[in-house]
Amino acid sequence: MIPPQDRRSLLRGLGVGLAAAAAPAWAAPKDRKLGYAIVGLGSYATKQIMPQFAQCASSRLVALVSGTPEKLERYGAEYGIPQTHRYSYADYDRIRDNPDIDIVYVILPNSMHAEYTIRAAKAGKHVMCEKPMAVSSAECEAMIAACRAANRLLMIGYRSRFEPYNRLCIKLAKDRLVGPTRIITAEHGFNAQPNQWRLDKPMSGGGSLMDIGIYSLNATRYLTGEEPILVSAVESTDRSDPRFRTVEDRIDWMFRFPSGIVANCVSSYTSPHNRYRIVGDQGWIDMEPATAYQGQTMRINRNNHTEAGPTPPPANQFVGQLDHLSECILTGRQPIVPGEEGLRDLRLIEAIYRSAREGRAISLG
Repeated sequence: MIPPQDRRSLLRGLGVGLAAAAAPAWAAPKDRKLGYAIVGLGSYATKQIMPQFAQCASSRLVALVSGTPEKLERYGAEYGIPQTHRYSYADYDRIRDNPDIDIVYVILPNSMHAEYTIRAAKAGKHVMCEKPMAVSSAECEAMIAACRAANRLLMIGYRSRFEPYNRLCIKLAKDRLVGPTRIITAEHGFNAQPNQWRLDKPMSGGGSLMDIGIYSLNATRYLTGEEPILVSAVESTDRSDPRFRTVEDRIDWMFRFPSGIVANCVSSYTSPHNRYRIVGDQGWIDMEPATAYQGQTMRINRNNHTEAGPTPPPANQFVGQLDHLSECILTGRQPIVPGEEGLRDLRLIEAIYRSAREGRAISLG
């Protein structure tokens, strides 16, 4: 058990760090909010992203893009978006002529990310793109090149990088609260329902790894601060299940990092997981749920005693993500999760698939 005086000292020592880890490191400008156009009005856009603009300090919702006229009418009326700022996919390129639109947020099936990001850049707009960034590293490279050529920022929607508990875990791992990290386990999955685009490889680019598995993958990278040098993967898919005619169900993989850290990861479409654990030589830090929309819970084990972790100052991960790109644009800084971050993940995803397909470990450059 951690003695009370030691716990108080720990919390005092972390005090400033907790605030720094959980709170954005940027100052919100007070004179202007940048305008977002949301491209794709599916569940994530309408239920998770669009309601958050009401709390944003530097961002506002100004335009909608959808192939469904009924959605444009319904959400346009709900959010006060004028007819002139509602676009179909056919007339999407007209966003070039709308000075109210500063940023395009692409929330479409994975196979459409590259096209709509590149077209947004050519229209002179900055881009937020949902993860995974695209369906191949080649597409990611083309997206980065298009935004660079247009002198526009490209950021990937890694919302967990703005979630207080995840930011705190990054700090605690870096500060070696439970000693130097030796092992990380990261597990993400859910029971995928049939008849959705995620189960159609031409639209998704792959199965659970291209969807929920990216949370396990990205977490190992931000918790270690390193890039893996070796991957070994195994796929487990019941091809008699009609859901998995074209995509995989579960992939288990291992990363080895330069420092010697080993990460064991799970991505699944048939079992529920949302957790990770950082194991050091003095104990462990556990998050479950780790990357959910809300309700993150931390436990810390030191000296064979387990208790709740410190509570970081509250912050809205969605608002933090939206405002971060706006504030980077206004201050001339680069996002903490630029297009290059998405490209790194796609290259690793490709290596995981290759390892599973070839049945061998793959060395990573």
